[in-house]
Parts: sequence; C-alpha cells; structure tokens
Amino acid sequence: MNIETTEIQKRNFRNVQIDAIGVSISNVAAPFLPVFLTRLGATSFQVGLLTTMPGVTGLVLAIVVGRFLQTRRNIVPWFSLSRLMVIACYALTGLLTLLLPQKFLVASTLGIWAFATLPQVALAVAFSVVMNAVAGPEGRYTLLSRRWAIFGLTTVIGTFLITRVIDLAAFPTNYAFMFMGLSLGGLISFYFSNRIRIPDQTPAPLSKGGSPAETVRNYLGLLRAHPAFTSFILKRFVYLSAIALSAPLFPLYFVRVVNASDKNIGSINMTISLVMLMGYFLWTRVSRRRGGRIVLLATTFGVSLYPALTAFTQRVEWIFLYAAVYGLFQSGLDLVFFDELMKTVPAEYSATFVSLAQSLQYLSAILAPLVGTWLADTIGLSGGLLVSAGLRLLGFLLFLIPDKIGARTSADQHGN
Repeated sequence: MNIETTEIQKRNFRNVQIDAIGVSISNVAAPFLPVFLTRLGATSFQVGLLTTMPGVTGLVLAIVVGRFLQTRRNIVPWFSLSRLMVIACYALTGLLTLLLPQKFLVASTLGIWAFATLPQVALAVAFSVVMNAVAGPEGRYTLLSRRWAIFGLTTVIGTFLITRVIDLAAFPTNYAFMFMGLSLGGLISFYFSNRIRIPDQTPAPLSKGGSPAETVRNYLGLLRAHPAFTSFILKRFVYLSAIALSAPLFPLYFVRVVNASDKNIGSINMTISLVMLMGYFLWTRVSRRRGGRIVLLATTFGVSLYPALTAFTQRVEWIFLYAAVYGLFQSGLDLVFFDELMKTVPAEYSATFVSLAQSLQYLSAILAPLVGTWLADTIGLSGGLLVSAGLRLLGFLLFLIPDKIGARTSADQHGN
C-alpha cells in the first residue's frame, strides 16, 4: 500500500465522520416527525404511513435502482445527492407548516415524505456500497462504530438543546423552526460526503434478459450461487419485520399511555443515543475477541426485551431505564447486521445484492407497520408491543440455529 493510497483512506475516513455530524444534526428531527403528526391529530393509520411509505417505494424501485447503480463507475455523487434531497424534506416540512392552515398539515407532511422515499431508495443502496468500499472487509466495525458514535454524540447534544427550547414557541410553529433549523446539517453532509474518493469500478453487469421472466431467472441464479446471502437476509427479514411492526407504536404509546411530554420523548431518544454511543465501542471490542456470531446472538436477544418491558409500564421513569438497555444492544445490532450482510455480498455485484436485501427489508417496512397499527386498534398498544417482542425472539432463535451451508460458504469466500 503506497503513501498516496493511505492518505486517501485517511481522508475518506475523516469525510465519512464529518458527514455523520451533518446527517445527525438533521436526524435529531426524525423522532419528532411521528410525534408532530400525532399532535396534529393524525390517526394511527396515518402515523403508520410515515413508516410504510418508504417501504412501498423501495419495494417497487430498489431493484431498479440497484441495476442502475450497478452500471455506475462511481456512486459517491449519487450517495451525496440522495442524502441532500432527503434532508431537504425537513426544511420543506417546516416551511409548509408556517405557510399552510393547520388542517392541511397532516396531508402536506405525508405528501412531502412520500416524495422523500424516492431519494431514500437510492441512499439506502448507495450507503452500504460506499461504506463498504471505504472500510474494506476488515474495517467495517471500526469505520461504522466511529461514524455512529459521532452520530450518537451529535444526536445527544442536538436533542438536549432541542428539548430545552422546543416549548419556547407555540405548536406547530416550534416544530416548523426545529425542522428548518436542523435541515442545515444536510449542507454539511453533502459537502463532505461528496469528497469521498473510492476507485472507479467496472462491475460485472447483470445479463440483460429479453423478458421479465428471464430477468427473474438471472436474479434467481445469482441467489442460488450465494446461499449464505439468501439465508442471512431471510432471517434478517423476520427480525426487521418485528422492529418495523413496533415503529409506529412507540410514539403512540408514549403520548397516549405514558402521557410523556415532548421533553420526555426527546430525553428518551437522547438516552438511547447516549448509551449507543458507548455501545459501539463495546461491541467492536467484543467482535474482535469473540467473533461476530456472539455479537449477533447477544444483540438479537437483547433488543427483543425493549418492547416487552415497555408494554408493562406506564411510568416514564422506567421507560428511560428500558431505553438505555435497548440502546446498548441496538448499537451492536446495527454493526453486526451490516457486517454480516456485507460478508455475504460478492464485491462485483455489490449494488445488485444490496438492492435485493433492501427490497426484502422494504417488504417488511410496508406490511409490518400496518400490522402494528391494526394490532394497536385491535388488542391495544401494549398487545402490539408484546407481539413485536415475540417476533424478535423468533428472529433470535432463527439466528441461533447453526446455518451449516451459509457458514461454510462464507468461510470459503473469505478464508475464515
């Protein structure tokens, strides 16, 4: 490795981390978006749409986007532009909140974030490809633990400040200024992410089928050639479906059952971010000493506890404790899911395989939140959270079962 290559890698690592600061500044607003809709009087179904819409668009377009990115010599510009477009939707949400009568705000907000799903699809695929290219096979835990630790620290500071000032103005003006102010982080993200330099690629393109049926056969042939990938994404599908099911339930539960204030909700999210900040370093050390499988099993089990514990309490003080436990395990889950996925993705088809994995994830994002809100209306919010906990435990058991074919294939590919 020459000096120039080493210097490029250092700059890439630095740009990835500064990009994280910009993204996390803007994403401080993300947990407040469903709360914003809830306080506007949105129904459970409408709040669920906020989580479901990206899944609908992603399921339809992820593979198409993957095929497009597969043919790009360098996808960094697409990664940067997609991120900027998504974050700009926070600014647009805030602007329309100031301009439109309150009775139109639920519909306008949902419309904005329906549009946001388009660049979100490209971003979801490009992120994994770019981060993997920057980190390399041995650097994924290190790169992402540092990135997400910086992300967490910035989020904690940002959330602390927002929760202290959000009540200084009347609703919904306070939310409008919050969304517009935090969206400025998108400019930081765009500038530094666009400076990431990875080598131009000449990836092996997918065979161009003469019909949709032939295209499907081409994809199936790729999947059969990589059984470790197929096994992992199916197990991950079960687990991510359980998480997506509870996504619209937590803000509803906090507002309607726990009677948490905006300050409480912001502090809960800040607690999660703060513990995750420490967890990234913990799980990186565990992975080095004990291996990725230990991290995978520990975190999939630990994350299953959060909805179960939450469902049995109506006291906000206990929610803080449960959120801390959740944050510890969620940090490891983020790292290990990315690492285990990229272990099974062939480098020459990275965009294609990531898009396939995202398609399955989007399927769960479509169905699970709708099931969650239906369960909330049928068996109550507590019941819905318990169903989520049960499905997460099922996912843990699937990962617990040894996958001999997947393990052998992964070992053959990576020399482990």
